[in-house]
Amino acid sequence: MSKKSKYVIVSPDGFTIHPTETYNNPKQAKAAFNKWQAQYEKQGYYSSNFGRINLKDLADYCQLKEV
Repeated sequence: MSKKSKYVIVSPDGFTIHPTETYNNPKQAKAAFNKWQAQYEKQGYYSSNFGRINLKDLADYCQLKEV
């Protein structure tokens, strides 16, 4: 029996964008990422340990990982 893959998005700081959620496919993970990113729209950037990241570049700094 094959194991069904689950996915998470890892932030630029190395932790998942949600502490407990996993996603059934990359499309669900992308939707969760978009919701998470929207939290930073008012300030206009994501602040990481490495400095400010422009929101238009944030996806490039995150990773989709299979768990």
